[in-house]
Amino acid sequence: MHQLVIFGATGRMGQALIRALDQSTIFRLSGAVASPGSVSLGKIPPGMVAGDVVVTQDAVRALAAATVAVDFSLPQAVGLHANACAAAGVPLVVGTTGLDVATVALLEAAARRIAVLVAPNTSVGVNVMTKLAALATRALGTGYDVEILESHHRLKRDAPSGTALSLGDAVAHARGTTLSASAVYERHGEAGPRATGSIGFSVVRAGDIVGEHTVLFAADGERIEITHRATDRLNFARGALRAAEWLIGRPAGLYHMDDVLGL
Repeated sequence: MHQLVIFGATGRMGQALIRALDQSTIFRLSGAVASPGSVSLGKIPPGMVAGDVVVTQDAVRALAAATVAVDFSLPQAVGLHANACAAAGVPLVVGTTGLDVATVALLEAAARRIAVLVAPNTSVGVNVMTKLAALATRALGTGYDVEILESHHRLKRDAPSGTALSLGDAVAHARGTTLSASAVYERHGEAGPRATGSIGFSVVRAGDIVGEHTVLFAADGERIEITHRATDRLNFARGALRAAEWLIGRPAGLYHMDDVLGL
């Protein structure tokens, strides 16, 4: 079996990955990393009832026997984890969102030494949805307004979600432009008429919503909506494990879920 390390093992997605490992015949947990202030340090990872792995803050120690690593930690820790994986020669799947420019640069640097897969959303369904949104954009043309709506739980830190931004980027690219040139993130007060070609974003943060995304295309007389609703984080965990399995043995480089799914 392949040896898997989880960065962010005590978080929501880390715990979902541990649940998914119970159903896996391909992976076993060999390392669990949490932040220095975690109350779980030195303990069995949350969600596991037994095993010889304990939570550590030492990435180097955790990677000692690893085949591949998956990172769902905090954005500010991802660069350090990428450096540790590059030094250890361990391929890395990054599912953490809200990454800044400096962290992206560190991931690109690591990808010159190891295989790195960056996935704002590891759900297979969401990645198929992104392709459908791009296809719809090209087919419908410029006469349709586009809005992207997303909802997540009250504790999510970044907004819009990384998935929403990826959807917006896919739409913008299909229109031959960039998201930075067309995105509208706020509307309040006297906002005026909608700008032609803009891509609007709406964000909800409430309750325990796992994740919902809709790309809405609207023209006079009709509306088309492409929606994905996640009801269990196991969906993302299974996708992350699928990505991790695919990444093993790949040459150094920067990869995405499109590569995993053949899209």
